[in-house]
Amino acid sequence: MMWEFRSMTFWRAVFAEFFGTMFFVFFGMGAALRWTTGPYQVFHTALCFGFAAATMIQSIGHISGGHINPAVTFAYLVGSRLSFFRAVFYICAQCLGALAGAGALYGVTPNSIRGTFAPNTLQPGMSLGMSTTVEVFLTMQLVICVFSVTDERRNGRLGSAALSIGFSITMGHLMGMYYTGAGMNPARSFAPAVLMRNFINHWVYWVGPMIGGAMGAIFYDFILFPRMRGLSERIATLKGSRPPEAENQRENRGEPIELTTQSL
Repeated sequence: MMWEFRSMTFWRAVFAEFFGTMFFVFFGMGAALRWTTGPYQVFHTALCFGFAAATMIQSIGHISGGHINPAVTFAYLVGSRLSFFRAVFYICAQCLGALAGAGALYGVTPNSIRGTFAPNTLQPGMSLGMSTTVEVFLTMQLVICVFSVTDERRNGRLGSAALSIGFSITMGHLMGMYYTGAGMNPARSFAPAVLMRNFINHWVYWVGPMIGGAMGAIFYDFILFPRMRGLSERIATLKGSRPPEAENQRENRGEPIELTTQSL
């Protein structure tokens, strides 16, 4: 744990998560604002969230893994793919980055439009149980996509992992915005809730994605395409007890840390 704390690579990764989440929220939420009184433009909002995610993942994937989502980071923790220490710092950086992005967007938005700067809300007729279940499914398909397209064990890999993840987020928004506003990302839901001081049913946008992320990690890593690792190896990863020389070698090679996002 301490060698991670003293590593510049670690702090660059934490800042990359802050940076990536900030821009993801700024552009995604900017597209979600209502500038006209006509029908809500679900399609262009979903596309912007998806393309923003793909762009940021491609940009910082080789630095931090490009999670930009606490549910994805939690999924990697459940799958024993990163240390608990790194996961905590990533989630804090993502929430702060989301706040920075939402705050910047709020600052450049005219007063007449700020009223549409609302956190995720449940659609009429949606119970808390129904809404949580929708968020579970939306996030589970995202995490399975992330784990699948970045799996180094795949053969015949084609296309871009970052773009595939972006399409997964777009798909989730195209469906989920009619039900819950499509949270899928607790940091993205947390930022507008803080700015607008509206935490009504906010727990749904943490519990649902976290459960969905954990289920996605379990289904992929233990059922769909199991990783044959012993308990001691998994515990060592969670404790962050990887030897320092491995970190130095990684810095020299410039390899990704968690989530490979190069073209596959």
